[in-house]
Amino acid sequence: MILNYQHNVHEHTHGVVDPLLLTTQRGIWAIKLSFLVLLGTALFQTVIFLLSGSVALLADTIHNLGDAATTIPLWIAFRLARWKPTNRFTYGYGRVEDLAGVAIVSIILLSSVIAGYESIHRLSNPRTVEYLWAVIVASVIGFLGNEAVAGFRIKIGKEIGSAALIADGYHARIDGLTSLAVLFGAGGVWLGYPLADPIIGLVITAAILRILWESGKAVFTRLLDGVDPEVIEEIKHAVNNTPGVEDVTQTRVRWLGHQLHAEVNIAVTPELSVERGHEIAIEVEHQLLHSLRYLSNATIHVDPANASGEEHHHPNEHERDGLPHNFHK
Repeated sequence: MILNYQHNVHEHTHGVVDPLLLTTQRGIWAIKLSFLVLLGTALFQTVIFLLSGSVALLADTIHNLGDAATTIPLWIAFRLARWKPTNRFTYGYGRVEDLAGVAIVSIILLSSVIAGYESIHRLSNPRTVEYLWAVIVASVIGFLGNEAVAGFRIKIGKEIGSAALIADGYHARIDGLTSLAVLFGAGGVWLGYPLADPIIGLVITAAILRILWESGKAVFTRLLDGVDPEVIEEIKHAVNNTPGVEDVTQTRVRWLGHQLHAEVNIAVTPELSVERGHEIAIEVEHQLLHSLRYLSNATIHVDPANASGEEHHHPNEHERDGLPHNFHK
């Protein structure tokens, strides 16, 4: 027996707006506001760079412009997530958010290459940095703008379960710290060490590479259907506490964008009627939706306790030219 329940049609929506639509709207709102703040910060820093010629500030400006640019693929992803599933895309378009994460990682990589190249070039071709006071002001503005955006993105990303938005938030937070590094470059130049400016540019490049590594791990883990093992344990705990469930034999979980989908094989007493098995499955889904806030879909496989798990679903007599056994879904 296989029962499939959609969160947005279950009674636990409590009569409010579809959770997918609600979280998507919050995601779009977070993206728009972040874009405006970061774009304003980057434009201000661009003006100061043109006046001062600080390569450290240039690296930070490129970084902030790249951070602002990452909002574009995220915005596209959240917009597409609102499209309804079709006969071709039966799970909807949540995976576009993961592709947006790949685009973000690519933008971070590009910004590190540009910043690193300019810093190395300036080491061999020193240039006087003008208007040091303006560079210092731009550094502080860059820090404040990025920190505001970082806190906002991380908060909303956690609320709606978006790995891409959370990764982008941590990216902005490190951006803020690298903006402060420009202060040290300006201080070094003021003290008579002109190479302090391109050295700080290289430090910022190293910080960008660290962000690249951390964000890349998060995004590509999602692409490969990776989830935090604690999620599996939470599911098993919720299901095992459901009356009538003898065991949880298999659990499979994946993210589609910021929506969590789960398939669970539960074992019940073989003597139970189909109706009673159906009631247990409904209660399992009830427990799951209360335990995992962003679980949008639960497919419950109800098996007899003496034959529970996908290994018991193999048709013994059917093999197709050496191909793996089919599963009954």
